[in-house]
Amino acid sequence: MTIAQAIQYAQSMKLERLDAQLLVLHALGRSNGERAWLLAHGDDDMPAAALTQLQEQAARRAGGEPLAYITGQKEFYGLTLQVDSRVLDPRADTETLVDWALECMDALTMVASTSATTAGSPKLIDLGTGSGAIALSLKFSRPQWQVHALDFSENALDVARTNADRLCLDVQFHQGSWLQGLDQPFSVIVSNPPYIATQDEHLEALTHEPLQALASGVDGLDDIRTIIAQARAHLLPGGWLLLEHGYDQAITVRNLLESAGFTQVQSRLDLAGIERCSGGQWLGSALHND
Repeated sequence: MTIAQAIQYAQSMKLERLDAQLLVLHALGRSNGERAWLLAHGDDDMPAAALTQLQEQAARRAGGEPLAYITGQKEFYGLTLQVDSRVLDPRADTETLVDWALECMDALTMVASTSATTAGSPKLIDLGTGSGAIALSLKFSRPQWQVHALDFSENALDVARTNADRLCLDVQFHQGSWLQGLDQPFSVIVSNPPYIATQDEHLEALTHEPLQALASGVDGLDDIRTIIAQARAHLLPGGWLLLEHGYDQAITVRNLLESAGFTQVQSRLDLAGIERCSGGQWLGSALHND
C-alpha cells in the first residue's frame, strides 16, 4: 500500500482528510507540519509497521477518541503540547480566551509602568489548567509576567508540569479547588472551567475525556458561580476575571458577573462567531476571605 492509498484507507473509515493525513504522518514518525511531504511522496510504499499502527489508530479515531490522545500532542497558540486522557483536548476556540488575557495583561502592564507605587511583576493565574495550554501560552507570549496555574487533579498537573519543563517556561503550579486557600492577589484570573450540564446530551460524544473537567451541575454553571464568588477576594483593584463558557451561557454569565459587582462586563466571540468568553473588571479591593 502506498502512502496515498493509506490516507484513502483512513478516510474510508469516515475520518476527515486532515485527520487521516495527520495519522499517516504520525505513523511515519513525521511532524504535523509535513503535509506537503505527503503529497510529494504519495507513491512511496507505506512501511508494514507504520501501516499496522495506522490501522489501529484510525480505528481509535473512528471510535471517537480525540486525535490528540492518539498522537500524544496538540498544537495550541503556536506551542506543541503533550496531551493524554488525563486532561481535556485543548480546543482552538480557547485561544479566544488567551487573546483577551493578553490584551488585559498589556493594558495592566502599561498602567504599572506609569505607577510609582507598583512593585514587582503583575501576576496572572489560570484556574483548571489541565494540560497547561492557557498558562503556558500566556507565559510564552509575555515572559515578564508571573504566571500561576492551578488544578484540582494531580494527574492533570503532572501533564502541565511536563509541558512546562519541556518548553522551558517558568510557571508556578498549585493543587487546589479553584481559589480557595490561595493567599495572594492577582491582576488577571482566567479559567476554562467545566461548564456542561450534567445531563447534557453532548457529553455522550466526549466519553474519552475526563468528566470532572467537563460537567458542572444541573445548568453547567456551578463552577463558574464559585469562581466568580471567590475571585473578588483575589483580584487587585482594576484586575480582570475572564471565563470561557458554553455557546448559550454568555448572557447568564454576564449577569452573574454584574451581580457580583464586576464592571465593564462583556463577551468575546470564538472562531465561529459564538459568544465563548465573558469577563469583567474588579474595581474593589482584594478581600482575602474565601
